[in-house]
Amino acid sequence: MRTTKQLSITLPNTMADALRERVASGAYASESEVVRDGLRALFARDEAVETWLRTEVTAAYDELRADPSQAISSEQMRSHLAELHAQRLSESDT
Repeated sequence: MRTTKQLSITLPNTMADALRERVASGAYASESEVVRDGLRALFARDEAVETWLRTEVTAAYDELRADPSQAISSEQMRSHLAELHAQRLSESDT
């Protein structure tokens, strides 16, 4: 039984060129390897997002439902994020 399946794909020129460059550089043996590696990275990222949603986001949501007094307004969040942004900008200037 065959464990691979041949597909025909269409890529924008820039992506096709980048794919060929990776093979030409010797980083990959074939264009198929580049695509497989990219798909593995995509699947890993998707799994990481799913895990984060199932664990951290769900837990935070459950905590907030149990004690709504922990919530902050959107204006408070914007203000907090603006403070963090300003702080990081000042740190990068030093």
